[in-house]
Amino acid sequence: MSSGELAGRTSVLIIGAGPVGLALAIELGLRGVPCVVLERNDRVGRAPRAKTTHVRTREHMRRWGIADDLAALSPLGLDYPSDVTFVTRLAGYKLAQFKNAFHCSPERNSFYSEHGQWIPQYTLEEVLRTRAQSLPGVRIQFHCEFLGAEQDPIQITARYRDLQTNAELAIESQYLVGADGARSAVRSLIGSRMEGEYGLSRNHNFVFHAPGLAQAHSHGPAIMYWQVNSDMPSLIGPMDGADTWFFMPTRLPDGLKLTSTDAASAIGRATGIDLPFKIIHSDEWVASRLIADRYRDRRIFLAGDACHLHPPFGGYGMNMGIADAVDLGWKLAAVIRGWGGEILLDSYTSERRPTHRYVIEEAVANHSALANSFWQEGLEAPTDSGAQLRAVVGERIARTKAREFHNLGCVLGYRYQISPIIVPDGSDPPPLDSGVYVPSAYPGCVAPHAWLQDGSSLYDRFGAGFTLLTRNSASHPEVLHAMADARAAGIPLTAVEFPNASIEALYQRNYTLIRPDQHVAWRAEQWQGASVLRHVAGYGSAIGELK
Repeated sequence: MSSGELAGRTSVLIIGAGPVGLALAIELGLRGVPCVVLERNDRVGRAPRAKTTHVRTREHMRRWGIADDLAALSPLGLDYPSDVTFVTRLAGYKLAQFKNAFHCSPERNSFYSEHGQWIPQYTLEEVLRTRAQSLPGVRIQFHCEFLGAEQDPIQITARYRDLQTNAELAIESQYLVGADGARSAVRSLIGSRMEGEYGLSRNHNFVFHAPGLAQAHSHGPAIMYWQVNSDMPSLIGPMDGADTWFFMPTRLPDGLKLTSTDAASAIGRATGIDLPFKIIHSDEWVASRLIADRYRDRRIFLAGDACHLHPPFGGYGMNMGIADAVDLGWKLAAVIRGWGGEILLDSYTSERRPTHRYVIEEAVANHSALANSFWQEGLEAPTDSGAQLRAVVGERIARTKAREFHNLGCVLGYRYQISPIIVPDGSDPPPLDSGVYVPSAYPGCVAPHAWLQDGSSLYDRFGAGFTLLTRNSASHPEVLHAMADARAAGIPLTAVEFPNASIEALYQRNYTLIRPDQHVAWRAEQWQGASVLRHVAGYGSAIGELK
């Protein structure tokens, strides 16, 4: 590789300034690790990307100090009902309704510290970008095209082109992360292949302006309306303020393309409402079930859409990518700052890839039942038989789609069961059920949440490094021993005594060690010495010592 002028050095080079790249930059920046983010585009505009921010993502934003900033920008207002309503069409009959889809209600819930939020991805990106740029070690460079990279045992030298000057430049880093989306150049660089099935369906998204549409139907406010009819089965809903909506036909026939003019007419047919719909933005995309055969080549990693792609139903895509950034971010920071071992980096693939497989199957199951799946002849008939058929179809929708909209079991209930840095405790793991979340301190699970008497979250007590949640006070000999072990190893550790008996009952052991990403790493009745810390920090140990 011929390199251009050396533009600088950094610890981590991130390719892509979408939500995944920005989340990784924040995670690194808050941990004192310098990073540079290169982005080819300017990331402006109103493209119809993700709209669902899960509770787990907003919990990470709480750690980063920006959950309230995002909440304040909610275009429809936090009290706007996050209901999903199934109708024959906006001008037609209601079939079914899911209240509080994606847990966006601002009312407190014992299961999580932050509610979900229905907000356009471009607004979320603005909040992430502002936070990343506020951190002294983070530099974001737009209009920079990644060209390639070479690595040796010590560092990576990457080339990129400044698209404004056309100059070819080079930058050196310890690690490189490809957060550059579905067409990832970094994935191609390391020879990783996507496995699975391409083209489950071909889709169009449209963003359009429609003054008066919210008042032109009688179904009440919702974040999504699924329209089940023979004209144009589709999803439609408010996307932003100022009467901005989105429209997505489901399963377009092969060969059919919708122009902006066609789309305006299609919206009228699908809704049964005659208004001057003005198309603002359109986007054609393909739903697939794909996963990379490897996520890493030595000092180069993949995250987000660069290594996993699945249908958007359930809202998992962007949220899973941000979770990748969190998992990889604290591990890179630990290794770079000298308190984490190489096994930490090995654990990225072994933890995230099984999680991606699980989520992909959920998303594909949701994709198998779209609006057209529920259409039956006579569904819109204004007769008793039509009403009876609508009741039957409504019950079927309620059974089939509940897992998509009330998916806390998938959002919070996943776990890292096969990981080189998790210590099993011999107990039985909790069941995996996408629709039912049962909090568990089983090693590998997200640490159970609870609200404290002063109104704060238990998570607010956790440290930036590891946290030892304990039944004993900070002056207890075992706790003092644990803190001494951590100091000797240079591993950041915060000790927190169980605030009350109900939280103690959630964790079920005298000692629970919680990772920087709020997953349980180990639990036991007694502190088991430095071998615990050596294991969870990626230096390896004999599992037999820790049971």
